Amino acid sequence: MVLHRVIRSGAVLAALAGATSHAALAAPKTVCTITINSADEREVFKRHLPAGDYRFVELVRHGQPDWFAQACRERVSCDALIISGHFDDGTEFYTDRYEDREALPVTELQQAACSASCGNLFGQLKEVYLFGCNTLKSDPRNVAGGEALRSLIRAGKTEAEAQRIASAWSERYGESNRERLRHIFKNVPVLYGFSSKAPLGRTAGPLLERYFQTAPAGEVASGRVSQTMLQLFGPTSMIAVPGLADGDAQTAYRSDMCALADDAPSAANKLAFVHQVLQRDAAEVRLFLDHLERFMGTIEPQARRQPAVAQALAAIEHDQAARERFLAFLRDVDEAPVQARLIELARGFGWLADEQARAEFLGLVRSRMARDKLGLHEVDLVCASPHSRASGLASRLAATGVVQRGRVAHAAAMACLGDADAHERTLQALTSAKDDEVQIAQVYLRHRPLAQVAEVRALTAGIARMKAVSAQVRALETLAKQRLTDPQSVQAIAGLFSQVRSLPVQRAIANILIRADTGSIGRAELARSLRQHRVRSPDGHDVIDALIRVLQTA
Repeated sequence: MVLHRVIRSGAVLAALAGATSHAALAAPKTVCTITINSADEREVFKRHLPAGDYRFVELVRHGQPDWFAQACRERVSCDALIISGHFDDGTEFYTDRYEDREALPVTELQQAACSASCGNLFGQLKEVYLFGCNTLKSDPRNVAGGEALRSLIRAGKTEAEAQRIASAWSERYGESNRERLRHIFKNVPVLYGFSSKAPLGRTAGPLLERYFQTAPAGEVASGRVSQTMLQLFGPTSMIAVPGLADGDAQTAYRSDMCALADDAPSAANKLAFVHQVLQRDAAEVRLFLDHLERFMGTIEPQARRQPAVAQALAAIEHDQAARERFLAFLRDVDEAPVQARLIELARGFGWLADEQARAEFLGLVRSRMARDKLGLHEVDLVCASPHSRASGLASRLAATGVVQRGRVAHAAAMACLGDADAHERTLQALTSAKDDEVQIAQVYLRHRPLAQVAEVRALTAGIARMKAVSAQVRALETLAKQRLTDPQSVQAIAGLFSQVRSLPVQRAIANILIRADTGSIGRAELARSLRQHRVRSPDGHDVIDALIRVLQTA
């Protein structure tokens, strides 16, 4: 009996010793950091987490553009991930530091999340800290609107059915920042982020210091939501959500996204999936547009000649039913930029030859002119389009009878298509008293810079005669981007400085002169004139002071 108790006690002691030994030898948890902008958050975590329990791995390697892919290749595995960077528009984490150019696009994160080649990186994550504005913002990026309803009704649905289906599509394809990051960090128990503005690093750092003063040991990378963290950051819009779980309503959409983001399937297999997507209603296809055009943009001309790829593309090209649905929807799209993107996608599918694509593009411009829907953004679209360089489009558009040359937006669009008279009308608009006309001229000149000295001189003289301050400032800002080299124009702008008593106008003039070639005028005399006639800034030193220093140095 005594011997039995001794044996049993020995077994218990051995088990305890083994458990202690195992705990002592347990590998520390890995905290991966992606420091795109501020290092404040990372450094607070490093100061407070015991080195024996946590090890830190910074994934960003300055000077190595493929640092994220390198982390995948090295099979780095993270228990917690801290990403610090601006995230305002939801397309990438980026920095505002001029000396750095690091960025992490969402598309790169999606590829990592979907590909087995990078499975280790996120495979055992328990927590993700997203220190950036709008990282968990819930506003949808895509909404099935009027064009979707019209497409469904054309397909035979009742209005009630169309409303129900469009609502379901909006939920599935919404792609808010929150849902996109939940898709990327699938099955991760806790994602911390911000539903709107996030604190800068210099503010977030002290808040984290306060967190670690009261947080239980071992809470980081535990996979449990910290109420202490949320209470401290709550006033700054921090929330916590889980990553997408198996069986979630969004799982099917993630599967679609991964079918194109995964780096394992061949291009031919991905094209076969694209063909499946194109069997859906065209309005639903439009909501998947980002992923489709991103993938199609990766297929180089030489890849298109590979037999399997060529065969898959031919299957899409010859699918007349899908083509007709797609083109009918394309012509009914409400937003001009989306319509232009769909035209290019149809061209990539082989559904439109180059001349047909130009005709569709011309139809886009004509229809918006006819409906009085051609404005600033449409002019930008026309001027930026490669189709705008094709010869004869201006005369073809004029022949439709919809062009109103008295409207500056119409003139700017025609000018971008090569109409010389419209070019002159658009330049005149830069000195208009109407802000909206000046803005359209600004857009035009961003795409078609001034080339003739006579045009520069005429504009300079016109700007000097302007009375509306806001329009004059906008016109001067446009001229600054042209970088004046004509001595007569530089002299005219320099002379204007002493005639105006508006600080915004004087600053706009200084912005022109600091970029202009002032070698042809007396720099010392100009500096004296600036000091004598300047309107004092209530904000202290500004661009006028900077210009004076440049002139004195020269």
